[in-house]
Amino acid sequence: MDYMTTAEIREAYLRYFEEKGNKRMPSSSLIPDDPSLLLTSAGMVQFKPYFLQQKQLEEPYVGTTTVQKCVRTNDIDIIGTTGRHLSFFEMLGNFSFGKYFKREMCSMALDFSVNVLGLPIEKLHFTVFENDDETIGIWKDLGIEDSHISRLGEDDNFWRAGPTGPCGPCSELYYDQGPDFGCGSPDCAPGCDCDRYLEYWNCVFTQFDGQEDGTLEELPKKNIDTGMGLERIAAIMQGVQSNYETDVLRSLIAVGERLAGVTYGKDSATDLSLRIMADHSRAVTFMIADGILPSNEGRGYVLRRLLRRAIMKAHLIGVDGPFLNEYVDEIVRLMGDVYPEIVENRELERKLILAEEERFGATLRQGKTYLESELSKLEGKTLSGKTAFTLHDTYGFPVEITAEIAGEQGIDIDMDAFDAAMADQRERARSAGAKDAEAAWSTYGGIYADILNEVGPTSFVGYDNTESSSRILAIVKQGDRVDSASAGEEVEIVLDITPFYAEMGGEVGDTGQIVNGDVKARVGDTTTPESGLYIHACKIEGGTLSVGDNVIAAVDVDRRRAIERNHTGTHILHAALRKVLGDHVKQAGSYVGPDRLRFDFTHFEALTPEQIREVESVANDKIMQGIPTSTYETTLDEARAKGVTALFGEKYGEKVRVVEAGEFSQELCGGCHVNNTAEIGFMKVTGESSVGANLRRIEAVTSFGALAYVNKIEDELKETAAELKVPMFDVSERTAANLKAFKEIQQAAKRAKETVSDDGITALLDQAVEAPAGYPLIIAKAPALESGGQRHLWDVMRSRMSEPGAIVVAGEHDGKVVLMAAGTDEAVAKGFDANALIKAMGPAIGGGGGGKPTMAQAGGKNAAGIDDALEIARNMLL
Repeated sequence: MDYMTTAEIREAYLRYFEEKGNKRMPSSSLIPDDPSLLLTSAGMVQFKPYFLQQKQLEEPYVGTTTVQKCVRTNDIDIIGTTGRHLSFFEMLGNFSFGKYFKREMCSMALDFSVNVLGLPIEKLHFTVFENDDETIGIWKDLGIEDSHISRLGEDDNFWRAGPTGPCGPCSELYYDQGPDFGCGSPDCAPGCDCDRYLEYWNCVFTQFDGQEDGTLEELPKKNIDTGMGLERIAAIMQGVQSNYETDVLRSLIAVGERLAGVTYGKDSATDLSLRIMADHSRAVTFMIADGILPSNEGRGYVLRRLLRRAIMKAHLIGVDGPFLNEYVDEIVRLMGDVYPEIVENRELERKLILAEEERFGATLRQGKTYLESELSKLEGKTLSGKTAFTLHDTYGFPVEITAEIAGEQGIDIDMDAFDAAMADQRERARSAGAKDAEAAWSTYGGIYADILNEVGPTSFVGYDNTESSSRILAIVKQGDRVDSASAGEEVEIVLDITPFYAEMGGEVGDTGQIVNGDVKARVGDTTTPESGLYIHACKIEGGTLSVGDNVIAAVDVDRRRAIERNHTGTHILHAALRKVLGDHVKQAGSYVGPDRLRFDFTHFEALTPEQIREVESVANDKIMQGIPTSTYETTLDEARAKGVTALFGEKYGEKVRVVEAGEFSQELCGGCHVNNTAEIGFMKVTGESSVGANLRRIEAVTSFGALAYVNKIEDELKETAAELKVPMFDVSERTAANLKAFKEIQQAAKRAKETVSDDGITALLDQAVEAPAGYPLIIAKAPALESGGQRHLWDVMRSRMSEPGAIVVAGEHDGKVVLMAAGTDEAVAKGFDANALIKAMGPAIGGGGGGKPTMAQAGGKNAAGIDDALEIARNMLL
């Protein structure tokens, strides 16, 4: 056999099955359409509706063939420890939905293996379900010797989705790598745990429907579901011992060698880190390209965990600081021609990964702090396995890092407890994975799928018409099909033709009415629970509507036009954000209603007011240029080649619809739009906020909604101006002045409160002495107060003094000095004269003042003279 690159094997497989009558299909997204699945982990996922006979493959195709990108992380901690386990891998597959079965499949599998790949037939071995004599006979008919066919039990060679449902026997193809790879046992054969016999292709013959009592009923249409691991067959074709030594992964390992300054194959621990860095970086790049963002739950948690595991393994071999974008660039170089989405989203991939690396740096510091705290509290020389697992699970610390840090202090780890916690976690992951596999084959769609199969897809004419002559094909009431509905009933109506747009892509569903003479149904919403089937949620307002009735379906035109203005507005806004912020901006969600629009996008920090103003300006410039819009259909590949923006994380079929607003905006979109940007009127941004890590949200209004928003602001401004008694455009200046004055009053009140606080009064009372004239006297520094505050201070002091007396205080604030002298009538009668004191003290502070014998004040600017002024008072009174 000749050496073949991964790319050559991939293309050879697809071309072979395409020539056999199978339709070549693109890989589906790593985000499966089925909400019961976390990630796409097998080639059959996108074909589930075909296997369940909810969709039919068009003629003349006999099946399909794909190369499916997959992510599996049930055993994430095993990845890298063997040569076979990967988190991201490519699965070559071919699928038949009742057109060909066992004999054709076995014949093609053998033909491709021997005559296309050139595998020596004497090195091929075949396992078959122990009771599947039919398949054994087929392999013998194809020339396979008995010694190369093995019967295995249900655990190995019978595929089930769950306790019930589609199932069937398997036949697996193995390649004999030779005794050097084996365990040495004379009984070694395919199915052995050693590496001698390498399984590279699994052919599942789905022919039964498993019943609850355990019996198997023949399916009316028998299916083929196959999977060949691209990395595994590449290892065979390239004569290497593991997936990691194949051309693509070995190139990624070389990136790690360069970053760390190490050589692969010299040290087992270093090799493990290099394998994990190579594998995880590829998974991360493809997950982000398909719309998965780092988070603390679901798919985002898987992504974040892979990222952090790669970073920690890099740390072990001396790679510090951000580095993963070196891998992104190499992955794009190696695989970008096959998977254009990783090229289109390259800037986003780079920025997201860099942000996560920086974020994890902070988490690492927290983890180290946690570990150091646990070590400081430790009694003895063994760290608990629970602590080590917490560091692993919460902070992303591999146990090797924990052991390294603990070992520096002579502390071991309870590895038995750690391993037990890890085993529990793996079991939980496997259980979840098993449930996902079962859910992947569970029947879904219910009544809507039945209706779709019976009446076919709805013909949508709403791009060009807001009214149509239609016929009622089905009526659903509370989950059951009915023949008719009368006044007051709420039902769902299926039409053969509809102008009503169903809620999709962020755009809300149309409303309006369905009319038959005097009979009218108010349409409150339009949805599409099954692709192609439009459901009109209605309330019958008069008369009776029946299946088979001819009706007029009319959309609420004013509402639709408002929605169109906002939808085209989101396209203009998207392009403006990319122009102002950069190409990393990708739409990550939207809401388009008649009253407003909401646009979520990838970005890493809050927009500044200046950026928001610039985005708004760019958008309105394009709106007011009056750019004609246009739509056309093309293939996804052609659209990508033209640079049309594909929405982040969105899944597309082979045919796509492009909406253009000149050269400024070209997007794939199935929604309703204006004919010219001028119809939008103008756009006003009403808010910008965060909706998660690396995600921002802009809210805006257009047209009459924008006018209403601006009018509301103007009304508020006019009302405020009237209250302030200033012209409208002086409101901000007057408000600022009022706020300044208010803050000064607050500060003065605060100082007064502090001065007359219990502690402040006590401190002053503690300084009281007995004047020679026979009354209590306080001469001291106190915080400067407004005149009212000075009087208040005296009132409080007088009430707290043990007997009638007098005070002399001095204080300074903002460069101004205030003096105050005050005494009771009893003190004045004994010779105290506040007026005389203040006149004598004033010159010391560069000012003056006066008053009455019972109270007098002075002000000045010489704070340095406060002590002199108080000394003058002491000399006069003591």
